[in-house]
Parts: sequence; structure tokens; C-alpha cells
Amino acid sequence: MKSTHYLKLLLFCVLISCQTPEQLPPPNILFCIADDASFPHMSAYGTQWVNTPAFDRVAREGLLFMNCYTPNAKCAPSRSSLLTGRNSWQLEEAGNHWPFFPAKFRTYAEVLAENGYYTGYTGKGWGPGFANDAAGNPRNLAGPVFQKHTLTPPTDKISPKDYSANFVDFLDQATDGPWCFWYGAHEPHRAYQYGTGATVANKNISDIDEVPQFWPDMDTVRHDMLDYALELEYFDSHLGKMLQELESRGMLENTIIVVTADNGMPFPRIKSQTYEMSNHLPLAIMWPAGIQNPGRRVQDFVSFIDFAPTFIELAGLSWGQTGMASTPGKSLTDIFQSVEQRDRDYVLIGKERHDVGRPDDVGYPVRGMVKGQYLYVRNFQPDRWPAGNPETGYLATDGGATKSAILDLRRSGENEQFWQWNFGKRPEEELYQISEDPYCMNNLIADPETATIQQEMRTQLMALLKEQGDPRVLGNGAVFDQYVYSDENSRDFYNRYMAGEELRAGWVEPSDFEPGPVD
Repeated sequence: MKSTHYLKLLLFCVLISCQTPEQLPPPNILFCIADDASFPHMSAYGTQWVNTPAFDRVAREGLLFMNCYTPNAKCAPSRSSLLTGRNSWQLEEAGNHWPFFPAKFRTYAEVLAENGYYTGYTGKGWGPGFANDAAGNPRNLAGPVFQKHTLTPPTDKISPKDYSANFVDFLDQATDGPWCFWYGAHEPHRAYQYGTGATVANKNISDIDEVPQFWPDMDTVRHDMLDYALELEYFDSHLGKMLQELESRGMLENTIIVVTADNGMPFPRIKSQTYEMSNHLPLAIMWPAGIQNPGRRVQDFVSFIDFAPTFIELAGLSWGQTGMASTPGKSLTDIFQSVEQRDRDYVLIGKERHDVGRPDDVGYPVRGMVKGQYLYVRNFQPDRWPAGNPETGYLATDGGATKSAILDLRRSGENEQFWQWNFGKRPEEELYQISEDPYCMNNLIADPETATIQQEMRTQLMALLKEQGDPRVLGNGAVFDQYVYSDENSRDFYNRYMAGEELRAGWVEPSDFEPGPVD
């Protein structure tokens, strides 16, 4: 039996080696997404305090992308963009966190399910929020759920879902035609069990070669980073088991495997913001049958809105056949074929309302562009607090050891600068040379030597946003603040809390709340 299996596999490999990607049968799709992980925190990028052998294998046998960005650095809007192929400002309510996902926007997973693909997901799919069709029936935007198998995780903050066993369960049922599976880990999302990076993963705080400049370099912060590394490695361990399962079934050759994260690490000034570490994400793609010259490092700028067009094309469909709303995204198949794509030289980023915590549930609207060496950011409401109001706990920053350390330094009078970098108000415009300043510490907007580049980026950004119908630049940006926050427990949080109602925001610490407004 075993020799017959390998003979069939060898014959399949010979046949597909004679075909170009467009001549291949539709591939299986394994989409793997970590929950909150920044570039370059995979060992394939050279990060020494994270060990990700499965991601590294995908990169080594496929492509390692050096410039992948999400349009919006928060769970729900980021996932909305990758599923639909549209930037978050093109998605109405779905441009916000905790939205009611509009019935009008279809996802690539729904389209593939209607066109011969068996679909499913495990872990975290799209969310948080609510998604129903026009008749009010629930939608699974990433496919039907596979969550039957559980295990005992290495810490009590890691999900007990057995992602790889659920993938096996899915494969056992996907026996007719190609399949598309979404592996959505809950890791390394907070909360963490403090100190487990050292006690469980046997890491040492000296392993970390550099702490970002906007955080204090102290043991507490380093341990927090190691706890994040432990959870990221846990995500990678299930990816490794999935690769082994595909290999044992003879499915690896014609399966495209995409590995990334939804937004940057869940630390101050990163997740839910619009800086380099917020939107710049790890990405590796492997497809033995379809990628030419594997092992390349891809410098092209790619966006999450490029994933849906890629999967639709690989399924043999035109975008017009899908019934999906139009996309500004570009299929990545030209990169798979090693064709130089000279116009992939920028990405757009932005945000509206993420978490609540400001009066009347308003957001912090931003648009930006990454192009070449520079990041340009336009903050449309610089009078608002970018991480949420201090008196309601800076709700746009998840609670954790690093956040607590920064707040404690300010309150003790020891250091206010870290607080200012992470939670303080920001100017209307920002410009950073991220090739030299990846932590975005030196705002060049007032530097006359950058006047030309900032004007070019400002002009191009506004033209593209208008072309894409962005309400924020077309005079109706307030609509994003008017969309209802779908979580009733936290809706209108600021007004209710300030009126004396006892409320709990489970993603932050009680100590995050300031006793009153901060100047």
C-alpha cells in the first residue's frame, strides 16, 4: 500500500511539473493567521528570541515577504479586509471593530464554497462582531466551524482548542474536490500567564536583543515579550503538525499555504495604532506546484486586500463571477511566477473606531501610506486620545505587564515620556523614514528636506482614497462614528461609566483607569 501511495505521488509531481500555474488544477488553500503578531517576529526574519520552524519552512520552500501590511491594525476590520479584498474604509460598518457586518459584502470563502470548494475553519474566524445575511440568518464568513477537539494547553491563558486535530477532522470530510481551510489561532492574543516565556519555554530575558525605544527596557517588559514569544511559538507548533498531515496524505504539492497575522503585537503603541509595527506583518507563502524559484525574499509591497483576488484567481474564477464588491487588491500570482511587479510600491493603511472608551463611542480616524522608505500618517481628529480616554482605561490598548509598567512610571513621577509616546495625543500629520526609524520616533513632518516626499505622499493618498470612495475624505467621515458598536455590554461605555454605572472591560486591567481626566 505504501509503495502504491508514493508511486501515485511521484506521478502527480511529474505531471504538475510540466504545467504552468494557470494550467494547474485549482489548489487546496490553507490560510493560517496568528492573532496579534508583528513583523519581524518569526525566526525566518532573524528574530533570535522567537523560534518558528514551521513558518521558516514555509518561507524556505516558498516565499518570504518583507513588506506585507494590513490596511487596519485591529482584529475585525483587518479580517474583513482580507476576506473581501476591500480596504476597511470601503466596508461601511465592517470598517470598525465589533461591527454588524453588512450583508452586501461577500467573502472569498463563501464564493469558493459555491464553486466546488469544501470550506471550514478552526479557532478564531472573522470577528469580533455579528454577521447575518439579508434574511437575518447567521453567516460564517470564513466557512463552517471545526472545533470538536480540545487539549490541555501549556498555560491556562492559551486556548484549549486543538487546532491541528480539528484540521485532521476537516480533511477527513473534504473528500470531494479542492478545499479551503482557515486556521485562526487565538495566540498570541492577550491575556498572558506572566513569566511563562521563561518557566515554560525556558527563555531568558537576555535573549531579547532590543526592546522598542518607546517602552522602558526593564525586566517586566522583557518578560512580557517572552510570554508573547511563547504563544507565537505555540501557533507555529500547530502549523507544523498541519504541514506534516498534508505531507502524509500526499496533499502538500498542490496546496497553497499562507501564514500571517491579523495585526501587530498586543502591546502599547502597536496593536490598534498606525505605526510601522502596527500594520507591518509577517507573511510566508508556500505552494510547491505553483511557485517558481522558491526560497526568494519578496520586496514588493503587498496588502491584505490582495489575498481574496489571489484565491479567487487560483480557483479559476474571474472577480466578476463572484458577486463580490469591487476590489483595489491585486492577485499575487505574478509574484508566484517570479514576474517583477514594478507598481507594487506602496500600501494604504488607516483606522476608524476600534475599541470604545471615548465620549459617544467615537473613533480615532487615521489614514496613511507606506511607500518606499517612508510612512505618512494623517490624524483627522488629533484632539482625541489615540488609545482611548485615560479615565476609561485607554481601552484601545490591551491590558498587560508593559502597559501597566508605563502607566506606573507616569503616576510615580519617575518618567512621563514613555506614557506620552504610547498614550499621548498626536499631531495632525506624521512622517517617518521607517528604513532608518522603524520605531517611528522621529517625526519628520516639519523637516524642510522632506517637504517634497510628504507632499507627494499626501497628494497620492488623498487621490486614492477619493477614488475608493472613502467617506472620510469625501465629507462624510462622521458616519463611522454613527455606526452602532455591536457589543451591547460595552456600547456607549464612556458615557455610562462616567455616569457612575459599574462596567467591566475585560480586555484591560482595573488599574488602567485613571481617577479622572488627564491634561
